[in-house]
Amino acid sequence: MPMEMPCPARSQFVAPTPLPSFVDVLPNASEGIEQGTAAEDVCTTPVEPYQNVPPILISVVEADVEGSGSGDQTCVEEGIYGEGGILGDIEEHRIFRSKNELMTCLSITAMTEKFQYKVFKSKPSFVVVRCVHTSCSWRVRAKKLVENEYWMVTKYEKKHTCPTDFKPVRRRQATSWVVGECVKRKLINPGRRKFGVDISYSVAWRGRECAYDNLRLGTPEQSYKLLPGYLHMLMATNPGSVVNLEVSDGNKFQYLFIAFAASIHGFSYCRPVINIDATHLKGKYRGVLFTAVCHDANQQIFPLAFGVGDSENDASWSWFLGRVKSVFGVNPTLVIVSDRHRSINNAVQEVFPQAFHGICMYRLLNNLKTKFRNKTKELEQHYIRTAKTYNLQDFHVLFYTLCSAVPGVKEYLEAVGLDRWTRSHAPSRRYNIMTTNISESLNVVLVKVRELPITAFVNEIRLLCQKWFHERRTKAAGCTTMMSKDIETKLEERKDRAQAMGVICADQYTFDVVDGERNYCVDMALWTCTCQKFQLDQLPCDHVLAVVRKTPYQAYDLCSLYYTREFWHETYRGVISPIPHISSWTIPQQISEFKLQPPDVRTVAGRRRKRRLPSIGEELPTPKCSRCKERGHNWATCQNPIALHPADEAECPGSNLPTRQPTHPSDQQSMQQL
Repeated sequence: MPMEMPCPARSQFVAPTPLPSFVDVLPNASEGIEQGTAAEDVCTTPVEPYQNVPPILISVVEADVEGSGSGDQTCVEEGIYGEGGILGDIEEHRIFRSKNELMTCLSITAMTEKFQYKVFKSKPSFVVVRCVHTSCSWRVRAKKLVENEYWMVTKYEKKHTCPTDFKPVRRRQATSWVVGECVKRKLINPGRRKFGVDISYSVAWRGRECAYDNLRLGTPEQSYKLLPGYLHMLMATNPGSVVNLEVSDGNKFQYLFIAFAASIHGFSYCRPVINIDATHLKGKYRGVLFTAVCHDANQQIFPLAFGVGDSENDASWSWFLGRVKSVFGVNPTLVIVSDRHRSINNAVQEVFPQAFHGICMYRLLNNLKTKFRNKTKELEQHYIRTAKTYNLQDFHVLFYTLCSAVPGVKEYLEAVGLDRWTRSHAPSRRYNIMTTNISESLNVVLVKVRELPITAFVNEIRLLCQKWFHERRTKAAGCTTMMSKDIETKLEERKDRAQAMGVICADQYTFDVVDGERNYCVDMALWTCTCQKFQLDQLPCDHVLAVVRKTPYQAYDLCSLYYTREFWHETYRGVISPIPHISSWTIPQQISEFKLQPPDVRTVAGRRRKRRLPSIGEELPTPKCSRCKERGHNWATCQNPIALHPADEAECPGSNLPTRQPTHPSDQQSMQQL
């Protein structure tokens, strides 16, 4: 029988309103969840602070929907000082196989003894290092042996004379390369090295996954069981947040939706243009991450909502967008920007019939490159300018040039809809948002996080948003200009260009601006310019700023409130609070007894794919060889000849690479024999 657990009232999902207050930090709360704690350790005893938390929505639907470590010293001993590695400590007259081995041993010594050093002198034949404190006498001098590549320590002052309270904050010797040297020998057949047995690659890989499970809140199956309790605590520590968890028959996970209260509050101060996108998860049970983001006043990513589903299909997109609509409401000027996925188009028409649905111009360009493969250069040259232009007259000229250069593209673009990919034909204001780049950027930020089990994955998203909100709230609070920093920079650039323009006054409000060989009419009463940039971006264009330079008008008074410092700070006024340690969770019995099961997925043989497949028309960057500087291969597979003496380079007949001409008699004799 379908079961529905208590859910919040629908009234809390409607229009966004400023929240009265936010919880900063809970008493005795730590940053996130301590790693390695099992789901059974959750405390289910009710405690006063969380008695009135609204329960999360857990609904059951039908199934026929579409579509132990031994410390750092052990690591050092086994990783660096093990067999075949660096033996012993730093001491005078000690021999090292190479300079890298010497510097690695110095770094390990510095990390072990809790001090830092700096390289005082470094030459091909010797090196001198000292303690970072200027009055300390600790130093090491080593030189390269003449007869081979070995290095020997010639002087070693072991005693430190720096003050005991001198503790540099940054550990400059703890580089990724040194840490890699510490742990790499643990990954080289550890069974044979430690226990004298050989293990296969698959056993080693599964052993690594078991170790990761201890750091990722348990196994993927345990992570699903932990998820309802985590979501309850998320709502307890972040009141006003909206969390929906939907399951199918057998309490199997199907959908998840999360919108933080801070995001709900901040959206009211952002331009009403939402970017939506989806990307695949890389964990054991796979799935798809749905994201809804927008731009803040400083042109940065502002996260609105996150969702997890089975795949990109009509049902999942309609479910996600339905939750977005119920939480953030419907704005008559709302614009949704996405790629051309058919399920997105169907869901937007169903859930947001009044909103304008634009598409990413770069995604469409990739489709054009695939269809018109022989005209890629012409497409890139004319299409971007056509899509970005503000003025209809300029659009007709550029569109005619594009269609003339690429036969057949006119019918294709008109079938897509000129209003969906051009700025000049859009019925609603898109501002300067013509792509889904912010959605793609968020996917790149989460590329490693998407490999985690579900609860650890959601926790990492919360930590990321918590970090962003704090950093940007601090940055906005320290802003001393009227507009955000990015907008101030843009206005300054436009003011510089406006100085070269002439202004002719017609009356109190109308002006004629001469920009090179073209004239533009500016009406300050209607806030219009014939270039259309002023109206569409809600930001003074070059011609308006030229008028401002000659009149008492103020440029800041002509900017939209969406770009102001006040809106920027208000966007991040909300706080995304941390979640306490799992042992201090207080969860209602109804949720603690609910055992969420992972979804049904078909396991594919072999290692799970981590790199995404390129989109249609997407060009992946080709590798560049660091040896010959050519593209298409790397230094490991390079077979091109390299000049031994660049000073004597000359072009060899039949080759584009420089070669050395024989100048010595022995060289000439050898060339004649060849």
